[in-house]
Amino acid sequence: MPQIPEKIHELTVGQLAARSGATVSALHFYESKGLISSRRTTGNQRRYPRDALRRVAFVRAAQRVGIPLATIREALAELPEERTPTREDWAHLSETWRSELDERIKQLNRLRDHLTDCIGCGCLSLDTCVLSNPDDVFGERRTGSRLMVEQGGGRQKEGRLHREREREDSR
Repeated sequence: MPQIPEKIHELTVGQLAARSGATVSALHFYESKGLISSRRTTGNQRRYPRDALRRVAFVRAAQRVGIPLATIREALAELPEERTPTREDWAHLSETWRSELDERIKQLNRLRDHLTDCIGCGCLSLDTCVLSNPDDVFGERRTGSRLMVEQGGGRQKEGRLHREREREDSR
């Protein structure tokens, strides 16, 4: 791994990639999403502040445990003056992300536990399938063979679902 002298306060994208283990394209993507920033030289080359190494490490560690980039960006934006996250920042944020991760683990465990039954059955019935309709949460609101997961704007999606059912019924 190339060592960068302490007196160098800015890194090229290649140096940042080599030191952080992220690809150049990933660094460009992180920058486009506001996770890291650079300045441009007169030759239009990117130069990253040395502390971008810690920010990239923070982003990659959070991604490895399944935190979405939007959530990571929000966390970084809350730091004063967009400073580099510290160990204390990571401890605080990881505590707030813990319940979200616990819920994902619970969902994955349920998926794992019911996967064999589902493969054996093969029906994927929304009436009875524990993977498509866990705990029959949709049984009282809807029937039919298609289910569109609601994510905000539920009325619009319900309307789309209703139109799809009408098309299917007319066939």
